[in-house]
Amino acid sequence: MLFYKVTALITDEEWIKESKDRNIRDEFVDRVKDKTGEFNEHAGDGVYCFVSYIDGKKMICGIVSSGSFDADKIPGLFIEAVSTEVNGIKTEEITFSSAYKLMEISCRNHYIEDEDDIVERYGLEKINKRHYCSLQYDEKLIDGNKEKKAVYNAAERFFAIDTLTPELDRIYSGRTNEKAYGHPVHYLVETDNNEVCAKLTRTLLQALCGNGRLKSKRYCCVDIKPNQDISRFVYDTLYKSCAGGTMVVKYAANDDSEDDEFANSELEVISLICETAKKYRNQTLTVLCFPRNCEKIKSTFFEYLGAVSVIEIKEDLANAERSRRYLKMICKDQFVRADKALLNKIEDGKKYLPEELRNIFDVWYDKKMKTSVFPQYKSVETCRKTAAKKPERGSAFDELSGMVGLHEAKSVIGKALNYYKIQKIYKDKGIKQDKPAMHMVFTGNPGTAKTTVARLFARIMKENGLLSKGHLVEVGRGDLVGKYVGWTAQIVMDKFKAAMGGVLFIDEAYSLADDRGGSYGDEAINTIVQEMENRREDLVVIFAGYPNEMETFLNKNPGLRSRIAFHVPFADYDSQQLCDIARMIGKSKGVTLSEAAIAKLSAAFDSARIQPDFGNGRYVRNVIELSKMNQASRILSMDPDDVTEEALTSIEDVDIELPAVSDGFVNHRIGFAS
Repeated sequence: MLFYKVTALITDEEWIKESKDRNIRDEFVDRVKDKTGEFNEHAGDGVYCFVSYIDGKKMICGIVSSGSFDADKIPGLFIEAVSTEVNGIKTEEITFSSAYKLMEISCRNHYIEDEDDIVERYGLEKINKRHYCSLQYDEKLIDGNKEKKAVYNAAERFFAIDTLTPELDRIYSGRTNEKAYGHPVHYLVETDNNEVCAKLTRTLLQALCGNGRLKSKRYCCVDIKPNQDISRFVYDTLYKSCAGGTMVVKYAANDDSEDDEFANSELEVISLICETAKKYRNQTLTVLCFPRNCEKIKSTFFEYLGAVSVIEIKEDLANAERSRRYLKMICKDQFVRADKALLNKIEDGKKYLPEELRNIFDVWYDKKMKTSVFPQYKSVETCRKTAAKKPERGSAFDELSGMVGLHEAKSVIGKALNYYKIQKIYKDKGIKQDKPAMHMVFTGNPGTAKTTVARLFARIMKENGLLSKGHLVEVGRGDLVGKYVGWTAQIVMDKFKAAMGGVLFIDEAYSLADDRGGSYGDEAINTIVQEMENRREDLVVIFAGYPNEMETFLNKNPGLRSRIAFHVPFADYDSQQLCDIARMIGKSKGVTLSEAAIAKLSAAFDSARIQPDFGNGRYVRNVIELSKMNQASRILSMDPDDVTEEALTSIEDVDIELPAVSDGFVNHRIGFAS
């Protein structure tokens, strides 16, 4: 599909006068509209021309073409048909969105009835971004005027000599049949750097366009995730709109999974991409873009693409000599000289990617700017050094630090935060690292603050810039397993979607693997594993439960265990810690526990801690609630004149009462009894 903007200089003074005369303006517009309709009816469905607006002596028109288009002939014929004399006709290709803007202006000026009629005529309504489009995409135009030498010079900046240069040689070797049109090959660009991917793709398309291998300079870029829900009709329409041009599909491949197979949802996405590429392979060029080293994903795509021929364009590793030449080239671009401090950073015998070299240059250049160009800033520290000196920021970390006990949990969470911080430094230094998984297992008995710490952890990650939202979504088996076959996977995906940017807290996850409806539980677990992989960049999954059951559960699911980075144990509280918790709970409720009350609690906790299913902090909270009720009864039995502020805000030993327990243990009732 081709879209054009035509600019012409009007030389017919009478025509210009009519276009401005308010008295005959309506007649003039109706005449242009009628002439436009007549021309398009005669031209057929392949071409639609329209006047957009007239600005003084300048007339702006738009053209939509679904087939071959004679840019030297059609614009002139259309302008002649609307009855005026012009010269200096200029025709330039534009994007669909730009063409739609011209249609809107034309409709406002009453040169056409409705812009959406044109869009519907060519079946483009589903990709019209001015209305609703379920698939986000960008449109760009190739600079097709690049000379061959300029294209090769641009290619030199990519470490792709072994793959890009030979393909450029093939492109520029000429065509054996000028009339035949199609795409003998399509492309797969492999790089971890989005900017390099864009520039490399643009260089490749410039060569193809310059040698007549593309009818249209327009290309659409779409980013697709493995679990993305894509409308087949919309995706097909977008591909069809690129006929004569190019579709650039950036697939967020993730190939470090230990599973042998992909989830059905991902295979559906891969199938859609490949089937559409095959369907339009002779009309629309496809450029797939993957991260490096995604062999399993690549193999799956090639299997689905079948007879389609694909040429791989990938970055090479550069040796030390070439790496130094590359650094000198960057320095030349910045009008600075490469010194020994920079060049000595390259180790002989080691190979580098361009992104690594660019990071090496950036660090060196930052220092050079402060030492040589602007020495007055030499003493100013970098943000990285300043940040490294600071403790974890945010009120959530202060709250966690102030909680009683939890020494192991605090230690592991502190290490986790340091681990994520170091990833940022690796990235700044240009050292490639695997994407860190943030998922965790919290193990401990009831009342050991697992949920509270999970909620604080989410806030800590948010406050330290490691999660975007920092909220907690808490679920159990009943929230994840559907009533009917096929429901569970969608329910799990919806929960993951709701938790994006925060923490998904799965309590007693091992209940998914019990004997109740095992197939549904298996479906939930399989979907959880896949979603953990797909969404790990901005989501933390925390599994919580009893230590023994959780260990058994993970042993049954090695794929799940491999995705969990941190195991956080929550130990039972000792009696002293329980007393400290009692003080904190009392303080939050506006009361103070007397020393006699604390002594009584300590003795009571010594006995309660050995009982089965002891509730730890939850148990303490119940004790304080009962004690406050007993305090109320005690105060109400006093003479009102004897009630002081201290009496109202104090819990005494006579107020202490322990909740009832079961399982054969005797309840030692302590405290005031009427």
